[in-house]
Amino acid sequence: MDPKMPTLVFSHGNGFPAGTYSTLFRVWREAGWQVRALERFGHDPRFPVSSNWPHLRDQLIDFVEQETRAPVWLVGHSLGGLLSLMAACWKPRLVAGIVLLDSPVITGWRAHSLQVIKASRLINRVSPGRYSRHRRQHWDSLDAVRAHFLRRASFARWDPAVFEDYLQHGFVEQDGGWGLAFDREVETQIYNTLPHQLGTLLRRHPLRCPMGFIAGTRSLEMRQGGVLSARRMAGPYFQNIEGTHLFPMERPQETAQRVLDLLTAMNGGDRPL
Repeated sequence: MDPKMPTLVFSHGNGFPAGTYSTLFRVWREAGWQVRALERFGHDPRFPVSSNWPHLRDQLIDFVEQETRAPVWLVGHSLGGLLSLMAACWKPRLVAGIVLLDSPVITGWRAHSLQVIKASRLINRVSPGRYSRHRRQHWDSLDAVRAHFLRRASFARWDPAVFEDYLQHGFVEQDGGWGLAFDREVETQIYNTLPHQLGTLLRRHPLRCPMGFIAGTRSLEMRQGGVLSARRMAGPYFQNIEGTHLFPMERPQETAQRVLDLLTAMNGGDRPL
């Protein structure tokens, strides 16, 4: 690890192993960054999925402490952005700044509603977990995987290079065919344990580093989660980008460059060190 090169630690969205974002990583590395990423959250028994994700947060903190030279810059998509925020609040000495990509920061009445829904065990009916728990998880060949996902409108919008990275990193040879690399039960547990305590966390452990935020203009997740808290926290470093919740997959080159621009701006116009 070159101590002269700044380090960016990326955290993936739920269900998508980090290798899915390799196109973005290449842009950042070409710009002079060391890019590190934990391949899958929630699959290490030392860091199980539980309500409000404290162990997933600790998994990210452990990765930063063991694999990098702090302080680092944290960038995360959806799940990964929220874990980056939680880690930065919990261990501020490790983090120089963060950039969240379409990560709904649920606070206020929305957080209270989420807490009630979780306590009443209705979360299974309203979270994306109601879909992920029935997700198909086996195909006869990789060509069958490709055909299956290209028939879905959401994946048809993806940049072709990102889609190929997803095929490479999102599936493994299994039982004579191909299966999901990201266990659907883990994905479902993550959805059903969404954090409702972010407002309390931010009051008790205020964020001490700058925060950037990029939101998709057509993101249903941001509309449901509320964009005001993210806009308030990011201030001048809040941006919109054309796309859905999966805009990093749809517009990887633009997303990667936007992140680089935010990192520079948050460092006072200088390349982060």
